[in-house]
Amino acid sequence: MKKLRVALQLRDDDIIEILKLVNFRTTKTELSAIFRADDHPNFMPCKDQLLRNFLNGLVIYKRGPMPDKREKPAQEH
Repeated sequence: MKKLRVALQLRDDDIIEILKLVNFRTTKTELSAIFRADDHPNFMPCKDQLLRNFLNGLVIYKRGPMPDKREKPAQEH
């Protein structure tokens, strides 16, 4: 997650907005704990649920929401 943050030049606010796209709430404090050095007393490893939701939100953030599968595209004549 640290490498994605750097590669995509994301700030904490951006990551929080990305997570909101998939209805996952977190705080700046929780994010700062994840991005700390491994030996820092307040370091917290990134859990699977956070990473999964971040990746799902990132897809929506970059591509836009998935179209509704129930709607059929108009056929050209």
